[in-house]
Amino acid sequence: MTKPKLLDQVRQVLQAKHYSPRTAEAYVGWIRRYILFHGKQHPSQIGQPEIDSFLTHLAVNRHVSASTQIQALCALLFLYRHVLKIELKYVEIQARAKRIERRPVVLTCDEVTSVLKEMKGVARMVGCLLYGTGLRLEEALTLRVKDLDFARNEILVRNGKGGKDRVTMLPAGLKGPLEEHLKRVRVIHEKDVLEGAGRVWLPYALAQKYPNADREWPWQWVFPAVRRYRDAKSGMERRHHLHETCVQKAIRGAARRAGIVKHATCHSFRHSFATSLLEAGYDIRTVQELLGHKDVSTTMIYTHVLNRGGLGVKSPFDSLRR
Repeated sequence: MTKPKLLDQVRQVLQAKHYSPRTAEAYVGWIRRYILFHGKQHPSQIGQPEIDSFLTHLAVNRHVSASTQIQALCALLFLYRHVLKIELKYVEIQARAKRIERRPVVLTCDEVTSVLKEMKGVARMVGCLLYGTGLRLEEALTLRVKDLDFARNEILVRNGKGGKDRVTMLPAGLKGPLEEHLKRVRVIHEKDVLEGAGRVWLPYALAQKYPNADREWPWQWVFPAVRRYRDAKSGMERRHHLHETCVQKAIRGAARRAGIVKHATCHSFRHSFATSLLEAGYDIRTVQELLGHKDVSTTMIYTHVLNRGGLGVKSPFDSLRR
């Protein structure tokens, strides 16, 4: 049996370890660049000095951010440890990109309202969900019908960042619009089934365990794509969830039309959700759980952007008699 090519081996190990498709794609990309940078030498024939020179090149010549450089390093460490089975004792980065601590962009309630007013259709529904629940964009778009619990006012987020599940709230103001939206989605799904399609992708070989689950209503996407596609492997006609760029472009355009000068993105709604909860007096541990942060120190950043002036301190100027 022919041994798979190196990048194919990397993909197989990434899949076996249940890395997200986005992370897997990024890792394979960095490993490919690393190999090309060193004249297509096999990574097993090179090591620490070559890794260091590649990362130095990224920092000095490509001017990449610290997070990008760290991602490249993680990809190469994965290659050596888990694919080539070579343990690198220490990787010295002589020219590490300087990490810049940046504050998240937070929109006020009025700014969020003005942006949402400029949006329409499914994109507006997703925008409302992002601000109302604090979900990441990918988490919102990969929701399935069974993840919405209207009776308990809860949303179950499955396989979020880090492969973790969590529960967040279902805003009361979105229950009605979401129920109406799902009625329209169900009509589309039933039409797909009648036309011999209506199947969705299922994770972890669930399609083999439950052969008909991919056509059942509870497994369908809450925000399905407009068009169907044909799966190259199975030949089945399926419908994927809405693409991220549809919502990203809609929010950027809405912010521009609303006259928002801040760099408003989909993730700004998540930041605004967390900040609004802290301003309302909710415990930071509660906000941490809703956001799905592993460490409360990640959530602590929102205490520095509360709408109370610099670090929440009252200026002595405001105490002067006028």
